[in-house]
Amino acid sequence: MAHEHLSPDALYVFDARGIARRFRHAAIFGALDALTAGETMRFCNDHDPLPLLAQLRDRYGDAVRIEYRQREPGAIVIDFVRQ
Repeated sequence: MAHEHLSPDALYVFDARGIARRFRHAAIFGALDALTAGETMRFCNDHDPLPLLAQLRDRYGDAVRIEYRQREPGAIVIDFVRQ
């Protein structure tokens, strides 16, 4: 069964803290690939994922907007908005 998005401005929370480190990037890419234009993935993590952000910019360019919502030690929240 195909996934149907209920709203073009939907917000989906992705908490990376519960995913094994070796699977995180693949899971994040998969989640971002599943978003449609206007949808947002709210990413929560315990550290600032600077290497991941560089990979996202290389892979998606302007197709995904990156917006920090919270940027404190131990509490990082970033919205990835699909364009």
